[in-house]
Amino acid sequence: MLLKITDIQTYLVYDGYSRNWVVVKVETDEGIYGLGEATLEGKEQSVVTALREFHSYLIGKDPFHIEHHWQMMYRGGFWIGGPVVLSAVSGIEHALWDIIGKKLGQPVYNLLGGPCRDKIRVYTHVGGRTPEEFAERGLSLVRQGYNALKFDPIVGPHWGTVKPEVFRNAVKVTEALREAVGDDIALMVHEHGNLSPSTAITLAKAVEPYNPFWFEEPVQPENIDAMAEVARSTRIPIASGERLYTKFGFRDLFEKRAVSVAQPDPSHAGGILECKKIAAMAEAHYISVAPHNPYGPIAVAVSVHLDACIPNFIIQEYASYHRGEHNDILVNPPVVENGYIHIPREPGLGIELNEATIGKYPYQSRKRTGALPYDD
Repeated sequence: MLLKITDIQTYLVYDGYSRNWVVVKVETDEGIYGLGEATLEGKEQSVVTALREFHSYLIGKDPFHIEHHWQMMYRGGFWIGGPVVLSAVSGIEHALWDIIGKKLGQPVYNLLGGPCRDKIRVYTHVGGRTPEEFAERGLSLVRQGYNALKFDPIVGPHWGTVKPEVFRNAVKVTEALREAVGDDIALMVHEHGNLSPSTAITLAKAVEPYNPFWFEEPVQPENIDAMAEVARSTRIPIASGERLYTKFGFRDLFEKRAVSVAQPDPSHAGGILECKKIAAMAEAHYISVAPHNPYGPIAVAVSVHLDACIPNFIIQEYASYHRGEHNDILVNPPVVENGYIHIPREPGLGIELNEATIGKYPYQSRKRTGALPYDD
């Protein structure tokens, strides 16, 4: 008898910091269920609606037909793509892989070619307002075992160009952080796409002496040519891709050599298999992969399985600043030890939902004012 999907449930879980995680649970007629995460900050209710709209198509279907279901959800109507729909597709896709792995008694990475490594290197985030704060907090994280840190050196709202004093402070932040943590800790500069190409190039040249591991999203991802212009003007590797979707969104990024590090998000870009396809495209262009993920423990587990089977993987984002007790929505959440997560040996994603705690952190509505990253 074929395994069949019987229900799709969603949970909204506030992370205690700034986001509501969108947890997806796909159930089957054999009692096997799969978990996924479809978090899209500020658009959680929209994603839940998209998940509800896929419900009627998926009920009664075989969860093993992942590629077919993905194509149907992505192309089955006139309108395709976009972050809301693809986040919903991604969360469902995660859960289907979890179901298949549990059914077959294998970790998901074993179904995708097997592991290329036994543990996954992670980086986390460091913030502050002054160079001294960045240095102190960075050193604290290193003492906790992290060997890679990402930071935004430009403090406060900025768009395009920045004031001279803000620019000077950004360089001082980078210098202070490097001096505090030493030369063996990877430092990633992140600007969330908020600079003009000329300002990004100037900042890159100013921080090059401090040997950043990469310069992430120096400009908005809408204009690949602008990103490529920055990439040609610095020896710092450029990283981007968290706001691109599917293999089609990454094609020009790779062909124009706009990045050295691709950052697809398995909760937005189309799921585990789609991100593996993106990684294969990147491999053909000699580009490394560092998946984006500032979300919950389910998304971490998903990322770990993806990372394990990608030959050109280098490092995984891990948001240590809002983990804490909220990890207890899982019975066995992934754990960072000395800057690494060991790949699980359990079947599926290797995680189970903690039904007793999932309701402890109810959805928190956040007022959206439409603020832009610059001073009027």
